[in-house]
Amino acid sequence: MADEEPKLLTYIPEVILKKRKSNEEWALKRRQQLEERKVRSKQNKAFNLKTAEQYIQEYCSRELDLIQMKHRRKRRKPSLAKLDSKLLFVICIQGKNDMHPKTRKILHSLRLRKIFDGVLVKASEGILEMLQKVEPYIAYGCPNLMNVKELIYKKGYGKIEGQKVPLTDNNIIEQALGKHGIMCIEDIVHEIANVGPHFKEVTSFLWPFTLNKPDGGFQGNKKLYNDGGDASNRGDKINELLSKMN
Repeated sequence: MADEEPKLLTYIPEVILKKRKSNEEWALKRRQQLEERKVRSKQNKAFNLKTAEQYIQEYCSRELDLIQMKHRRKRRKPSLAKLDSKLLFVICIQGKNDMHPKTRKILHSLRLRKIFDGVLVKASEGILEMLQKVEPYIAYGCPNLMNVKELIYKKGYGKIEGQKVPLTDNNIIEQALGKHGIMCIEDIVHEIANVGPHFKEVTSFLWPFTLNKPDGGFQGNKKLYNDGGDASNRGDKINELLSKMN
């Protein structure tokens, strides 16, 4: 029986071997960094435990927020006739640390879950009443066509099966809104700017807009715009803020 010929070893270039070794070292280093980060995170949590005074202060702030919301609800209801447009853009401009759960619930119903989130809504008595209840935490007003268009083109995302999808293809829009005669981004802009018959379907399809922090930020207080603050109704002055945040 003839001797079997020895199999040749697979040749691996030295460059590849060095790269493999480098990748292994990097992966090991990365794993160590992650473990160290976990340890630091646990230590920070243990160090940053809230005191009883902090809990009491937070509780008092939230209860005060609820009382102030009830007072706002007793004020005269905003009038639709005073608005320049049926289209409103609403931005969340305050954090939620001292916010009462009822205030947070209203913001969530407006789809404002994070600071600097913005949504387009159709003005109605119900919407204006909701905005009045949470006005220290929001800024709103009547956006012009240019800002509506820029928002949708630059920061527009659709919601497909619960997923955030960029509006890079008109086929996405046609599949979601084609049954309403809306086939492209221009149709979305037209429907929103004119508060058309399918406004609700279009805004439900659009993901809330994530805006940038404006240069200089906000004042950090809850004063109303007419009193020299940042919050509440700005009318058409909302367009100046949108230009800074878009």
